[in-house]
Amino acid sequence: MYAIIENGGKQYKIIEGEKVKLEKFTGVEGEDVRIKEVLALNDGNNTIIGSPYIDGAYIQGKVVSHGRWKKVIVFKYKRRKDYKKKNGHRQHYTELLVEKIYTEASHGA
Repeated sequence: MYAIIENGGKQYKIIEGEKVKLEKFTGVEGEDVRIKEVLALNDGNNTIIGSPYIDGAYIQGKVVSHGRWKKVIVFKYKRRKDYKKKNGHRQHYTELLVEKIYTEASHGA
Protein backbone atom coordinates (compact mmCIF):
# COMPACT_ATOMS: atom_id res chain seq x y z
CA MET A 1 0.00 0.00 0.00
CA TYR A 2 1.25 3.47 -0.86
CA ALA A 3 -0.07 7.01 -0.89
CA ILE A 4 0.80 10.24 -2.67
CA ILE A 5 0.82 13.26 -0.33
CA GLU A 6 1.40 16.97 -0.73
CA ASN A 7 3.91 18.73 1.52
CA GLY A 8 5.59 22.09 0.96
CA GLY A 9 4.25 22.41 -2.58
CA LYS A 10 5.77 19.08 -3.61
CA GLN A 11 4.35 15.58 -3.94
CA TYR A 12 5.84 12.53 -2.21
CA LYS A 13 5.22 8.80 -2.55
CA ILE A 14 4.70 7.36 0.95
CA ILE A 15 5.07 3.65 1.77
CA GLU A 16 4.24 2.16 5.19
CA GLY A 17 7.27 1.40 7.36
CA GLU A 18 9.70 3.59 5.39
CA LYS A 19 11.39 6.87 6.29
CA VAL A 20 10.84 9.95 4.16
CA LYS A 21 12.40 13.43 4.26
CA LEU A 22 9.75 16.15 4.00
CA GLU A 23 9.84 19.93 4.17
CA LYS A 24 10.56 21.08 7.71
CA PHE A 25 7.54 21.39 10.00
CA THR A 26 7.16 22.01 13.70
CA GLY A 27 7.38 19.01 15.98
CA VAL A 28 9.94 17.57 18.34
CA GLU A 29 11.71 14.26 17.78
CA GLY A 30 9.57 11.31 18.78
CA GLU A 31 6.29 13.21 18.38
CA ASP A 32 3.39 11.61 16.50
CA VAL A 33 2.29 13.45 13.34
CA ARG A 34 -0.85 13.18 11.23
CA ILE A 35 -0.76 14.37 7.58
CA LYS A 36 -4.17 14.84 5.99
CA GLU A 37 -3.14 16.15 2.54
CA VAL A 38 -3.48 12.74 0.80
CA LEU A 39 -3.86 13.11 -2.97
CA ALA A 40 -4.05 9.43 -3.98
CA LEU A 41 -4.09 5.96 -2.40
CA ASN A 42 -3.24 2.56 -3.87
CA ASP A 43 -3.80 -0.69 -1.92
CA GLY A 44 -2.59 -3.04 -4.66
CA ASN A 45 -6.04 -3.65 -6.17
CA ASN A 46 -7.75 -0.28 -6.16
CA THR A 47 -6.61 3.29 -6.67
CA ILE A 48 -8.46 6.19 -5.07
CA ILE A 49 -7.80 9.69 -6.38
CA GLY A 50 -8.99 12.75 -4.47
CA SER A 51 -10.21 16.07 -5.75
CA PRO A 52 -7.85 17.49 -4.56
CA TYR A 53 -7.62 15.50 -1.29
CA ILE A 54 -9.21 12.25 -0.15
CA ASP A 55 -11.71 12.78 2.67
CA GLY A 56 -11.01 10.59 5.70
CA ALA A 57 -7.52 9.51 4.59
CA TYR A 58 -4.38 10.42 6.51
CA ILE A 59 -0.81 9.33 7.23
CA GLN A 60 0.23 8.49 10.80
CA GLY A 61 3.95 8.91 11.43
CA LYS A 62 6.62 9.75 13.95
CA VAL A 63 9.24 12.50 13.69
CA VAL A 64 12.68 10.86 13.61
CA SER A 65 14.93 13.89 13.20
CA HIS A 66 15.41 17.36 11.76
CA GLY A 67 18.33 18.22 9.51
CA ARG A 68 19.63 20.05 6.46
CA TRP A 69 20.28 18.81 2.93
CA LYS A 70 23.63 19.09 1.19
CA LYS A 71 24.63 22.57 0.06
CA VAL A 72 23.44 23.76 -3.33
CA ILE A 73 25.60 26.40 -5.01
CA VAL A 74 23.78 29.23 -6.81
CA PHE A 75 26.12 31.06 -9.20
CA LYS A 76 24.94 34.07 -11.19
CA TYR A 77 27.11 35.36 -14.02
CA LYS A 78 26.77 37.90 -16.82
CA ARG A 79 29.40 37.75 -19.49
CA ARG A 80 31.41 40.86 -20.36
CA LYS A 81 29.76 42.83 -17.52
CA ASP A 82 32.12 41.88 -14.66
CA TYR A 83 29.16 40.52 -12.70
CA LYS A 84 29.52 37.36 -10.62
CA LYS A 85 27.56 36.37 -7.55
CA LYS A 86 27.91 33.12 -5.61
CA ASN A 87 25.45 31.94 -2.97
CA GLY A 88 24.97 28.69 -1.11
CA HIS A 89 21.74 27.26 0.26
CA ARG A 90 20.94 24.35 2.59
CA GLN A 91 17.26 23.43 2.84
CA HIS A 92 15.86 22.25 6.17
CA TYR A 93 13.96 18.94 6.32
CA THR A 94 12.10 16.72 8.78
CA GLU A 95 12.65 12.97 8.60
CA LEU A 96 9.41 11.07 9.20
CA LEU A 97 8.89 7.36 9.87
CA VAL A 98 5.58 6.35 8.26
CA GLU A 99 3.78 4.02 10.65
CA LYS A 100 0.37 3.55 9.01
CA ILE A 101 -1.75 4.80 6.12
CA TYR A 102 -5.38 5.15 7.19
CA THR A 103 -8.36 5.45 4.89
CA GLU A 104 -12.03 5.68 5.75
CA ALA A 105 -13.06 6.65 2.22
CA SER A 106 -15.15 4.30 0.10
CA HIS A 107 -13.48 2.95 -3.03
CA GLY A 108 -14.11 5.01 -6.12
CA ALA A 109 -14.70 8.20 -4.13
